[in-house]
Amino acid sequence: MKNFIIPVIALTMLTACKKNPEKPVPNVIDSMAQVREKNVEAGQQKKTDEAAVKKANDEVLQALKSKDYKTFATFIHPEKGISFSMYGFVNPKDDRHFSKDDFEKFQPTKTLFTWGAQDGSGDPYKATINDYFAKWVFSKDFTASQYSLNKFLGGGNSLNNLKEIYPGKDFTENYIKGTEKNGEMDWKTIRLVFEEFQGKEYLIAVVNDQWTI
Repeated sequence: MKNFIIPVIALTMLTACKKNPEKPVPNVIDSMAQVREKNVEAGQQKKTDEAAVKKANDEVLQALKSKDYKTFATFIHPEKGISFSMYGFVNPKDDRHFSKDDFEKFQPTKTLFTWGAQDGSGDPYKATINDYFAKWVFSKDFTASQYSLNKFLGGGNSLNNLKEIYPGKDFTENYIKGTEKNGEMDWKTIRLVFEEFQGKEYLIAVVNDQWTI
């Protein structure tokens, strides 16, 4: 009888194994590693210091209004420099870029730079740094503009790719509404793109925008 029981038990166990095949065991080590990576990424995503960005924005605008370009230069990113876009569509290949040292070197001079192509005519816009700032960058008193953080207020028929070119960067919008006389098409705005570096908000881009043809 004992010899009969043992084969039956073995057969039962074999059948149970076939009906309930062993499921693959999850790789616990890989899962833990993925969790750690996500935690690291979350820790690296710094929360925007809204007060610091607003303060930097206002100081930059005041420097432009006062034509205090030496103070403006202190906000240029020491490693990445600064880029200037004439319109809302940012083109890294054609937009004018300066390192901080080059900006400080050429700002006091009469050296002409090509800043982009003018809407409509397509003619190159050439000017010194000082003239470009006075006649284009700060063509209106943006210290009295409507402010927003990481949100667009002005928009027309031109493409706006700021977020694609500067993903994840904080930017401010300083918007002046158009007049009824001109169908509100004479609106203008200046967008300042910031990046925190060693505890300070630095400029990496100045993007002007307005109605285009």
